[in-house]
Amino acid sequence: MTRPEKVSRLLGALHNQKQVTRGFAGGVQTVTLIPGDGIGPEISAAVMKIFDAAKAPIQWEERNVTAIQGPGGKWMIPPEAKESMDKNKMGLKGPLKTPIAAGHPSMNLLLRKTFDLYANVRPCVSIEGYKTPYTDVNIVTIRENTEGEYSGIEHVTRLLKNNSLYYDQTILYLYPFVLPETSPDIFSFFYLIKCRRMSDGLFLQKCREVAENCKDIKFNEMYLDTVCLNMVQDPSQFDVLVMPNLYGDILSDLCAGLIGGLGVTPSGNIGANGVAIFESVRPW
Repeated sequence: MTRPEKVSRLLGALHNQKQVTRGFAGGVQTVTLIPGDGIGPEISAAVMKIFDAAKAPIQWEERNVTAIQGPGGKWMIPPEAKESMDKNKMGLKGPLKTPIAAGHPSMNLLLRKTFDLYANVRPCVSIEGYKTPYTDVNIVTIRENTEGEYSGIEHVTRLLKNNSLYYDQTILYLYPFVLPETSPDIFSFFYLIKCRRMSDGLFLQKCREVAENCKDIKFNEMYLDTVCLNMVQDPSQFDVLVMPNLYGDILSDLCAGLIGGLGVTPSGNIGANGVAIFESVRPW
């Protein structure tokens, strides 16, 4: 099975379970375009030209997602942007800049929370003609996207504390990506259990429960440091990696480095309500 087929199958497993339908099987698909900040509008304009040259049946609906303060001072994206994403279910975004202001949330985190974009999916595949030390990288990383250390909950006593949030329902949502009904591929899961028995332990427990019911799937558990070591020695031994938020941030960037960098790595953020927002990964 080719990598595009594999990713499509993983995404399809989720959408079939959630009974989400989209209109891109035929006719014109309306996609919400979020140009973003900085060079975002420039590269978004180039993307639209490419789609037009390819005669892709896409109609763009451009929206600004710069956060505004709603009732009670709560930060939110503009209503017209939320309505567009809820309606179209599919978006393409450029880089977003978070204003330097007290209490202003990360724009990327705000999007993830608004649409419950719980799974970040990154295919990392060696690019023909782009020379790197590795020629056979073919990996998909699937990262929990809304909880863990990046849930944005911090407070200060005499020590700075960060609250890691994990909910078993979110972990279960992650699995339609990982467990299609029939697949000969090896799926690797890894967790740094020794440091945080409770939060990582819940994630691992749910992984084991699902894997127990899918005997045809090869299930591995590995520590994060071991995966990083083995990855740089021989990335071909890995296929699909599933991990909590912080570990996914580290390892998905490592995998991107194997194929040439963040700028050549696509990324999809998938939500439980059928919304999906895609982007090119960037180091800023």
